[in-house]
Amino acid sequence: MPQPPAQPQRQLDVRHAVAVCVGMVIGAGIFKTAPLAAAALSGSGQLYAAWALGGLLSLIGALCFAEMAAAFPDAGGDYFFLRRAYGRRLGFLFAWSRFAVIHTGSMALLAFVFGDYLAQAVDLSPWLGAQASAWLAAALIVLLTALNLAGLRVGMVTQLGLMGVVLGGLLLLGAAGLALQRPPLTPLRLAESGASDWGQAMVFVFLAYGGWSDAATLSAEMRDARRGIVRALLIGLALVTALYLLATWAYLRGLGLTGLAASAAPAADLMRLAFGRPGELLMIAIVSLTALSVMNAILIAGPRTSYAAARDLAPSLRLGRWNERRGTPTAATLATSAVALALVGFGAATRGGFATMVDYLSPVYWFFLLLSGAALIVLRRREPQAARPFTVPLYPLLPLLFIACSAYLFYASLVYVKAGALVGLAVLALGALLLPLMRRPAG
Repeated sequence: MPQPPAQPQRQLDVRHAVAVCVGMVIGAGIFKTAPLAAAALSGSGQLYAAWALGGLLSLIGALCFAEMAAAFPDAGGDYFFLRRAYGRRLGFLFAWSRFAVIHTGSMALLAFVFGDYLAQAVDLSPWLGAQASAWLAAALIVLLTALNLAGLRVGMVTQLGLMGVVLGGLLLLGAAGLALQRPPLTPLRLAESGASDWGQAMVFVFLAYGGWSDAATLSAEMRDARRGIVRALLIGLALVTALYLLATWAYLRGLGLTGLAASAAPAADLMRLAFGRPGELLMIAIVSLTALSVMNAILIAGPRTSYAAARDLAPSLRLGRWNERRGTPTAATLATSAVALALVGFGAATRGGFATMVDYLSPVYWFFLLLSGAALIVLRRREPQAARPFTVPLYPLLPLLFIACSAYLFYASLVYVKAGALVGLAVLALGALLLPLMRRPAG
């Protein structure tokens, strides 16, 4: 008699999911986008407000995802919510977007951050040539893939350790702000600012907050099936918001609004002011490890979406098989890494690196986040009898607010990235062309 296919086991606790949530969010964002957000605003008070607003709206989104994850736990996360709300066709498009655009583009983006920072600290061009950053990026992807293929426990232990490094780095920024012992170089004021400036600033702010929704992919593996994922999302987002506000305070205290807006590497600049060259090198190492942390979190969460989609739409594919011994979707992990490596090559060829990947993934990401928010309302109406251990407060006001925010950011990302957005949308369209090849499994 054939054995039933292996399924994810409930072996994770809240701290594991918090580590993934924090690891997915805190990456290049606060280190790379803070100057861009500061340049779009004309007052330090506005910058604080922008980061606080980003955290609040992300928390509202997390509440929406927490309800769906508690009611419909599945390794596919928001793929499963979208498929349940809109059908298998849209579910496949979302899984394709994560596989070909969102997750793999994020991995390539962060691999470039790692390569750029490490190449800045150590000159490897005599051995690796002009593309040293790209070679380092590719090597990091291969290393992290090997760690995650060793099994879920190894991947999670790695993630917990890296999260500690990330938190330590942001706390160091706060210590640097205190060590300078001087007032901000610009007054804390709320100056007049046009709507277009706020729109541009929020694109960068929300880029820094992006990724929290991926923790929902762990809902089927939480020991506490009722409240585990809810607690993880709320704790993770509250922690991220507090750390971002701390980093903003430190930046403004040490560099001022004008200095922050002009800095290419504000964390390293701040540490150099406070602690000299050793402090700068330490922060370069921390930022590099931060990029590594997010990439590792993506390799934990991302392949689970691909596994779930293949399981549902094409179970004969190796992508739809779960490796019970390792506790991971092995084939999906390898495929995700292969696409990320290809995108590193694309970024190197265009010589855009980080910027190319931001342009590539932003519009597609916000388009599906908008649909995920709307899925909450659809599922409330379609399946009112489903058990919901957690429900969003102030329904439907908070879900509608999150949907409106996501729609605005989708529009803003299209306006901002312009031609770069077309590449990511074209890859999404390719997924639509592949859709007729998928057949509903028998039974």
